[in-house]
Amino acid sequence: MSMFRRSFIAAAALAGLAGVFLPAHAQESIKIGLVTALSGQSAKAGEAITRGLAVAIDEINAKGGLLGGRKLELVRRDDEGNPAKGVVAARELIFKEQVAVLFGGLDTPVSMALVPIANQEKVPFMGPWAAGTPITKNGANPNFAFRVSAVDELVDKAMLQYAQKTFKSARPGMILVNNPWGESNEKGLTAALTAKNMKAVGIEKFEANDVDVVPQLTRLRGAGADVLFMVGNVGPSAQVVKSLDRMGWKVPVVSHWGPAGGRFTELAGPSAKTVHFVQTYSFFGKQGPVGDKVMKALMAKYPDIKGADDVTPSVGVANAYDAMQLAALAIAKAGSTKGDEVRQGFYKIDRYEGLIKTYVKPFSPDVHDAVTENDYVWAQFIDNRILPVGTAN
Repeated sequence: MSMFRRSFIAAAALAGLAGVFLPAHAQESIKIGLVTALSGQSAKAGEAITRGLAVAIDEINAKGGLLGGRKLELVRRDDEGNPAKGVVAARELIFKEQVAVLFGGLDTPVSMALVPIANQEKVPFMGPWAAGTPITKNGANPNFAFRVSAVDELVDKAMLQYAQKTFKSARPGMILVNNPWGESNEKGLTAALTAKNMKAVGIEKFEANDVDVVPQLTRLRGAGADVLFMVGNVGPSAQVVKSLDRMGWKVPVVSHWGPAGGRFTELAGPSAKTVHFVQTYSFFGKQGPVGDKVMKALMAKYPDIKGADDVTPSVGVANAYDAMQLAALAIAKAGSTKGDEVRQGFYKIDRYEGLIKTYVKPFSPDVHDAVTENDYVWAQFIDNRILPVGTAN
């Protein structure tokens, strides 16, 4: 056999092998990572985020996936609400699983630990819950952290507006968890008050594992607080409410959305229903076309969901659903899963008719938060259901 013919056959064989292997490689899944609380008091929140992501991923995959037919695949890790465990989980998802986008979870301290890794490794980070202002305003350039969720500095303005409108508050006090989330809100609430020539009559802190907050609340009562601004996740917020009961102090409580993240009514007791807290979405009431579509998908995928009562906390589902759809659009705009190209893909999104709202150019190099103060609703637990009771403004 001539040298030319052997070379031709070898080349043809390689071309044949390429024909076998390249399409398979082209169909390799695009992995989406999630680091969130999947156990403990906030497990309901982690499950809600999971469900929102899963329904969006199913919808995207049913339409043919992304980048020429590649399907999305969700890979989860439990951070147990612990920043150190979150860092370990994020590193595994970035380096071992090679996720295209890393979603954070519930806790601001965990997300603030993950964002520097995402920026360093140039992996887009998407926040569907944690509201700490510094998560997206982190000083990095380029900044890989995006968010579809509440933002503390905006929520804090809304909390003050709501307290004044609903309770005619003139002498608010703060009761805040002693961690970076509490610090973020202390700064935001103080700025919101200062802008209206007001100041808090007192600022008290509590630890996440405190079981009695009576001393701090006693000081706030002594200072004449007419409303309490509360910031804390499920367990700590429940302890504040139980301490108020022990004191017999019937002061209005206007809260960030921590109580929505898990077993608040079970842990806080009958007075849980008196707390007013912020939300980004509710599945109660008349839904738009996207809301109807998502509810049908949730009921079909999860047998325990029979209606809006069972979608709890709804913000986890709604934020995660919209965040996943926007992340998919960013990947499509980038035409790639390379981190920096996907980051720039977020800036190229023109319009998306989502669950929370219709997003029009939701991201820019200067704005990495897609939800504004005009997108919030206020809610209470009524018959153990999170029901809207008013708007933020």
